[in-house]
Amino acid sequence: MDSCKFTPFGLCVKTKLLYLGKSQKWLEEEISTRSGLYVDSGYMYKILTGQRSAPKIVQTISEILELSEQDQDTA
Repeated sequence: MDSCKFTPFGLCVKTKLLYLGKSQKWLEEEISTRSGLYVDSGYMYKILTGQRSAPKIVQTISEILELSEQDQDTA
């Protein structure tokens, strides 16, 4: 079975969401509100697993979740 694993950035995002008690859906809505870009669960999954590179969305996620520069560099 070949399963995709989260990148270090993806794990950081998921951990921070759990810590804040927020859902991935909430994050997707925040990204859309702040950046004007549409993000759904499938696209978010690809970003968090490293299958897609989306610098603007990664930057927006980092701002929303207040992730450090080091966390962002692992994306």
